[in-house]
Amino acid sequence: MNIDWSWVLAIAILLVLLGYELYQFMMRRKALTILTEEEFKKDYRKAQLIDVREPNEFDAGHILGARNIPMSQMKARKAEIRQDLPVYLYCQSAQRSNRAAILLYKNGYRNLFQLKGGYKKWTGKTKSK
Repeated sequence: MNIDWSWVLAIAILLVLLGYELYQFMMRRKALTILTEEEFKKDYRKAQLIDVREPNEFDAGHILGARNIPMSQMKARKAEIRQDLPVYLYCQSAQRSNRAAILLYKNGYRNLFQLKGGYKKWTGKTKSK
């Protein structure tokens, strides 16, 4: 009996990827609360509003009152975010803000919220440079 090791390797890689996605899903559910735009608008002015997109994306347009701490710099700059206040996160489509929330959660942050659909779904006030 000959075993085609390429299929075994492909299945192993697929299982690792599925396991990683499951882990990410469970961590997202544990780490943050996803808010609709209406829910987000209700309290974001009382929280720390963090845009985790890169500076060029932020400069092109962002939610009024947001601070830019790019996901690529989050590990180094997390101390700029207070742990005792709610943190409202967003990015373009919610992928980077998911990762930011998991990173913050692992570092002791708890009141983490995310804009459902990200900036591309935002219809509220914006500012650009």
